Amino acid sequence: MAEPILNQPHFQDADKAREYLEALRWPNGVVCPHCGSIGEHYKLQGKAHRPGVYKCTDCASQFTVTVGTVFERSKIALNVWLQAVHLMCASKKGISAKQLERMLGVTYKTAWFMSHRIREAMTAESGGLLGGGGSTVEVDETYWGNTHQSKIGKLVGTKQGGHQKEKIVSLVERGGKVRSIHVEMVTAATLKEAIAKNVDKNTHIHTDSHYGYRKATQGYASHETVNHTIQEYARGNVTTNTIEGYFSILKRGLVGTFHHVGEQHLQRYVHEFDFRYNTRSALGYSDTDRANLALKGIAGKRLTYQRTCSQRAV
Repeated sequence: MAEPILNQPHFQDADKAREYLEALRWPNGVVCPHCGSIGEHYKLQGKAHRPGVYKCTDCASQFTVTVGTVFERSKIALNVWLQAVHLMCASKKGISAKQLERMLGVTYKTAWFMSHRIREAMTAESGGLLGGGGSTVEVDETYWGNTHQSKIGKLVGTKQGGHQKEKIVSLVERGGKVRSIHVEMVTAATLKEAIAKNVDKNTHIHTDSHYGYRKATQGYASHETVNHTIQEYARGNVTTNTIEGYFSILKRGLVGTFHHVGEQHLQRYVHEFDFRYNTRSALGYSDTDRANLALKGIAGKRLTYQRTCSQRAV
């Protein structure tokens, strides 16, 4: 019988968690976060130093494995952080801050801030263009949020059809990865920008019949559409069912797990769902692989509470 995953030593002991993170982040030797040098840096030991403190042999700065990461200066034990990362990575539709509060034994404010820092670690820096080689990318948009309370809702009033809601444009490569962007308005210009930044020109693009895609897809290998208004969802190989499937996971998470997501934080939540989809089991990832990948993404993304509360995630 397999051992429960959270019973493993690095989830139960802070020192074991630090050693686990060091092995994950520094597989080729200790790296100084201040000057970037890799070498036999001094490990400071004794009563005057807490475990895991190093001194750089080049710049003489002291550091630990959490310096320059989303974990820096946190009062939460590192093994508790690793538990939170695993829970967020293993939960297909996400896990709420209230649930993390109950499971980790921290306050709601702490759980909320922890989850946002982990979402920051999940955010990909770059990944090249989707498609290419004559492959297919599906593009679609979806709508989320309150009908009147958001900034956009107040701007456009009580119009129907999603105009007053938050808008998300997603692009998914068949059998591959997805990218999602929180946009202010769905127009030909915003669609063109999203596609141009994320899709290789040698790509077949499938969309619905939204007028904005006509101009946005000019110059690509081909552009095929399905007309949902006449109940057409597939015509041979032409379909947007893959991206619709992704939207179903995203919406179930937003509705069933988080219930309310502020517009200033929506992009971070979307990044979280993109991350899990892009590291799904169908692509060969396990829950542990996914969590380790998130832990490798913690560097250079230190996030303060003030910034989290006030700054829109982009």
